[in-house]
Amino acid sequence: MNASSSETLEVVDDRFQKDRSWTVAWIAGLIVVGMVLVLAGMGRRFWCECGSWVPWSWDIWTAHNSQHLIDPYFFSHVLHGVLFYWALRWVPRLNRTQCLLIALGLEASWEILENSPLIIERYREATMAVGYTGDSIANSVTDVAACMLGYWFSSRFPWRWSVALFVVSEILMLIMIRDNLLLNVLMLVSPIPAIQEWQSG
Repeated sequence: MNASSSETLEVVDDRFQKDRSWTVAWIAGLIVVGMVLVLAGMGRRFWCECGSWVPWSWDIWTAHNSQHLIDPYFFSHVLHGVLFYWALRWVPRLNRTQCLLIALGLEASWEILENSPLIIERYREATMAVGYTGDSIANSVTDVAACMLGYWFSSRFPWRWSVALFVVSEILMLIMIRDNLLLNVLMLVSPIPAIQEWQSG
């Protein structure tokens, strides 16, 4: 193969990679837009009713929780991305792009399910989130972004870093708000009264 042919193949390959990147970006965008439209159709409001445009809220016991861009549970969604990456990595016949889009689809689907009346009521009954009314649409979009951040982190660094991120995040959340991803799942699936009492104390 001469130099001219080699350069031609490189140009074609670069164009293919760019086209594929745009395709992935379009699909990812459609997933997020689809989630937003479904949430809007469910009656979810875009932003906190308080009218304050502060992008974060750190007090989980107020009506601001899950209504702004960032709250303490942002870090749980980062861990969603970590878990999705390592779970999907071992699924046969899935390439990196497919794994990424599946992870994005799973997180978007969870945001829709999480804001359904059934799950909202379950949170209010079984977890410390007694005043939970669901997420704002803006918060749901940020949660999806947090998941993708965790996914990206796990795809770029050795597995030990993912383990460290998971452990440190869970411990810090437990100290700061008496809740974390593992406790949240446990209390949602099989609530333990003693833990609920401790969290509310």
